[in-house]
Amino acid sequence: MSLVKQDYKSLQRLFPSEVPKGMDAAANSLVGAFYRQNPRVWSLKSRAYAIHSRADSFRGYSRQEFNSYLQELRLRFRKNPQQDRHVVNEAFAALCEASERSLGIRPFPVQVMGALAMYNGYLIEMATGEGKTLTVCLPSVLVGWSARPCHVVTVNDYLASRDASSMSDLYRFCGLSVGCVVSEMEPGERRDNYQCAVVYATSKEILADYLRDRLKLQGKEKSCHMLLERLGNPGLERGEELVMRGLHTAFVDEVDSVLIDEAVTPLIISSPAQNSFLKDVVPCIQEISQNLIKDEDYSVDLKHMQVHLTAKGHRKIREYQERIPGIWQGASRREELIKQAISSREFYHQEKQYVVQDGKVIIVDEFTGRLMPNRSWSNGLHQMIEAKEGVEFSDPTETLARLSFQRFFRLFYRLGGMSGTAREAAGEFWQIFGLPTVSVPTHKPCIRRRYPDRFFVDAENKYQAIIEEILHVHGTGRPILVGTRSVNVSEDLAQRLAQEGLECQVLNAVRHEEEARIISQAGEYGNITIATNMAGRGTDIKLGPGVAEIGGLHVIATERHESGRIDRQLFGRCARQGDPGSTRAFVSLQDALFERFVHRSVRSSLAATIQAGLPGAVRAAKMACYLAQRSAQSQASQKRKSVLQNDQWFDKALSFSGKKSSL
Repeated sequence: MSLVKQDYKSLQRLFPSEVPKGMDAAANSLVGAFYRQNPRVWSLKSRAYAIHSRADSFRGYSRQEFNSYLQELRLRFRKNPQQDRHVVNEAFAALCEASERSLGIRPFPVQVMGALAMYNGYLIEMATGEGKTLTVCLPSVLVGWSARPCHVVTVNDYLASRDASSMSDLYRFCGLSVGCVVSEMEPGERRDNYQCAVVYATSKEILADYLRDRLKLQGKEKSCHMLLERLGNPGLERGEELVMRGLHTAFVDEVDSVLIDEAVTPLIISSPAQNSFLKDVVPCIQEISQNLIKDEDYSVDLKHMQVHLTAKGHRKIREYQERIPGIWQGASRREELIKQAISSREFYHQEKQYVVQDGKVIIVDEFTGRLMPNRSWSNGLHQMIEAKEGVEFSDPTETLARLSFQRFFRLFYRLGGMSGTAREAAGEFWQIFGLPTVSVPTHKPCIRRRYPDRFFVDAENKYQAIIEEILHVHGTGRPILVGTRSVNVSEDLAQRLAQEGLECQVLNAVRHEEEARIISQAGEYGNITIATNMAGRGTDIKLGPGVAEIGGLHVIATERHESGRIDRQLFGRCARQGDPGSTRAFVSLQDALFERFVHRSVRSSLAATIQAGLPGAVRAAKMACYLAQRSAQSQASQKRKSVLQNDQWFDKALSFSGKKSSL
């Protein structure tokens, strides 16, 4: 490939239109509903079964005959990526046979259905354990044959490395190379892997590499500009070149986590900025904030995570004005820092939102329970938390480039995705990304048993009931998976079980080194596993010998989450591939969901109703929980839209100033 052509492809990307608003958004929603209707789903299903049947005809092909046929298909897609339905069907049928010959696994018809849907720009909801790892390979091969960049996006480095390795035989059998990009790689190694036909990586790594490449361009927006630089600088180091070869297709695994949960915060490329003034003022501000009294000098809005100063609070802060270093004495600056100091105390707690390791404050992803060592809070909040914990201050950062995940994935010409829980956000997926959502049926009927939620007034009674349930189920020999929201709850439950003489495996942000191994063994006879949120997501929990006969895995949720999807993700860890299993959630009125999104007066009424054992108490609590989740999801959706709108405003502002954006 010539340098000009290579540079052209590396710079090529889609320029998306703005997200529709008002009446346009309403009309667009109707279009999305049309694409999600059942007749289209049944059309995909019937087509998949026909392809699966056609694949049987390849069993009689010799190795040489079959390889020649695959080579013929590869050349056809290389010459013309937009093949008609018949050729695409033939290609998928051949890939079913190729999978069996290379991996020893023949895709089920439902996996072919999911692959077809993703190739045609759908987002599929596919239950846990139904084989999403193999499903995404099939459309990826077709894109790889077309010589277009194909990215398979996963939620962490382990899954990216594991999936690329486990599926490599299939890709090689089809004449394609497969690469993997993980966080510890150097630029040269990254570039080598991005040159592969199919690349596995996390959304953070791909977006970060894209932004770093845009920074390297520095106004060289066209391939001719890059060619001139090469001619004028023949000694250009390889590490100074672009590492990616362009954006075209992305298939996103656990798409709700990548495009919904992680989409609240844009990814920022930054550099350390020496700011001794901020480091000087933080201890002073923390000390002043300790003298402010809650509900007297300030009020707290838990729902929106905001602090509001009262008139008395404003007056008290002015009394401390002379103690604040010079440039921070201005009213707006000192009040902003005071609010950050109060927020660090009221909203951010160790072993919930962050942990302290090796003298550093490390953020914990609240949706996955994983550590995010290279991330920091902005506007001085991170330094406020460090002051609260008494650790050495980190340098504040200066933003070099920023881009939201929504904006980034809208740059791809072809986008598809899959998840076990997608239907709750189907409308948002359509409005933001133009992705219609379809549900893929399970290969075998799901026989999961869901027990009614149990509601309690306070957390202590709830945890006692959880221990009793664990003791009861453990007595039968069934394995148990307990999902918690924070590190301290998982550790507390482990201590309570130890007092009862029971051993358990604990998996959280602090104990994450053997995540996949622990989760994979959670289905063994008599095992008890406690995990924060969706730790181990992407790793199947297979039942040990004899476990299916006694009822399978029992999953316990220690509280309901703001998003019902997170609850379903946890419950989906059991009863996979027709296995038995059961679930139950334990909820208290002191849980974060109720404290943030249910009014105090309503909580008081519910508490009185539950304590009195009145008829309808459980029904009322369930309704309050449902409405709280609806409110939380609506607020989160508005935050994500706000991030996208900020991106669009940022682009317009830079365009007006004559500068270039990160795009």
